[in-house]
Amino acid sequence: MTSVPPEREAGAGSQDSTPVFLSTSPKRVVLDTNVLVSLYVFADSRFAPLRARIESGEWQAITNDACLGEFRRVLAYPMFVLSDDLQQSALAAYGAHVTHFTGSRQDAVAALPRCSDRDDQKFLELARDSAADWLVTADKALLRLARRDRLRGLFRILTPEMALTAS
Repeated sequence: MTSVPPEREAGAGSQDSTPVFLSTSPKRVVLDTNVLVSLYVFADSRFAPLRARIESGEWQAITNDACLGEFRRVLAYPMFVLSDDLQQSALAAYGAHVTHFTGSRQDAVAALPRCSDRDDQKFLELARDSAADWLVTADKALLRLARRDRLRGLFRILTPEMALTAS
């Protein structure tokens, strides 16, 4: 049995017996497909701590139908030579720890810059609409947008390496 320090005991320093614990909400993150492939297909050891933060609940991964659909399509690319079982395994591993977002904010469309790669716009929209803290990507077109000030107050675009040092 572990002992609890007096300052961490339920109700310590107060008149009631209600436990008081400081809680921090998880960092809300949108992961681009290239990051998902590194995490769930190739198990890139450099990013193992990123996956651990998602699986522990420290980070809340967010997706929607469009982004999940792209992940599903990319898993089927012939260049990866993934069997149906491996594709399903990657989807299931990610699906077990991701929050599916279904809303939208049509009123805020003008607040987003246009990404030079139209296929990446959905990640910007998901990050904005879901009130994500970060969009984590290795995509050059998205990272170019990070250098501009137009996303200030919405979310940050970070590489996986930057996300690991920023949290």
